[in-house]
Amino acid sequence: MTVEEYETIRLIDLEGMMQEECAERMKVARTTVQRIYNDARKKLATSLVNGNILKIEGGDYELCDGSIQMYGCGKCHRSRFEHNLKEMKDRGE
Repeated sequence: MTVEEYETIRLIDLEGMMQEECAERMKVARTTVQRIYNDARKKLATSLVNGNILKIEGGDYELCDGSIQMYGCGKCHRSRFEHNLKEMKDRGE
């Protein structure tokens, strides 16, 4: 699963955003979010049903470089997990 696919699942299913809101947050078209979301759901279902390992990696993304506070970024309010991904990317992991 790509980072973009993970993000659509997080924003739509966990945060309860509509696809239009998700598209604004991710700075892409709503139709793009719909495609990414459908791909993500298929991968998630396949992983759950078949017991496969779900890796979140790759994609074309940019994370906020704001400061991390106790529960997330004070600038964009993204999670600590998202900022940890940025640090891993910066280190080449």
